[in-house]
Amino acid sequence: MDLHKTDPEFAERFEYFAFDEVVNEENQQLKPSTRYLAILAALIGCGGVDAYKETLPQALENGITPILAKEIVYQATDYLGYGRMLPFLNVTNKILTERGIELPLDGQATTTLDNRLEKGIEAQAEIFGEHMKEAWKTGHLSRWLAANCFGDYYTRNGLTLAERELITFCFLMAQGGCEPQLIAHAKGNMNMKNDKDFLIRVVSQCLPYIGYPRSLNAIACIHKAVEQ
Repeated sequence: MDLHKTDPEFAERFEYFAFDEVVNEENQQLKPSTRYLAILAALIGCGGVDAYKETLPQALENGITPILAKEIVYQATDYLGYGRMLPFLNVTNKILTERGIELPLDGQATTTLDNRLEKGIEAQAEIFGEHMKEAWKTGHLSRWLAANCFGDYYTRNGLTLAERELITFCFLMAQGGCEPQLIAHAKGNMNMKNDKDFLIRVVSQCLPYIGYPRSLNAIACIHKAVEQ
C-alpha cells in the first residue's frame, strides 16, 4: 500500500524526519553502509518485518552485499531466537532471489563442530578480555554461549568482529528489556574501537525505526558503559 496516497501527511513528515533531518544531522552522520547495517539489525531487533522488507532493497543499493545481509540475519538467532529471526531470513531469501542472486551464497563458516568452542572462546576474549577464557566453565549456558553464539556465528567471515558487536548492540537496543546485556555490549563495542560518539550516532540513525524510549534507554546504557 502506498502511504503517499492513503496517509499523505504522515508520509511527508516521516520521510522528512527519517531520510532528511536524521540522516543529515550534524555530528550524527554515518557512512551509508554502516547506517544500513545498523538499521537492518535494529529492524530485526524490533520485529519490524514490513519495514525491513522496504529497507533491504535500499540497503543493497548502498553498500550492503547479499553476504552482509545474510550474516546480520544469521547472527540475530543468538539474540532474538529462531522464532523471531525466521521471518527475516525468509524475506531476505525472497528479495535476493527476486534480484537474480543464486542461493545458497558462498559459505562463510570458519569453524567445525570440533573446534567451535575453542574458536568461540578466542573471539570472546578478543572482544571482552582475557577473563573470558575461563567464563565458559561456569555452566552449560556459558559453554553454549561460547560455542554456539561466538563459535558458530561471530567467527564467520562476512563481517568483522567490530561489525558483529555493532549489530548485536542494535539487536539488544531495538528489542528492549535487555539493558544489562546492552551495557556489556556497549563495552564490547568500545573495546572494538566503536567508541561512545560512534554508538550515539548509531542510536540516532536507528531512532526513526525503534522510537524514542528504546533510543533514550540505549543512550543511558552507553553512558553507564563509559562510567564502568
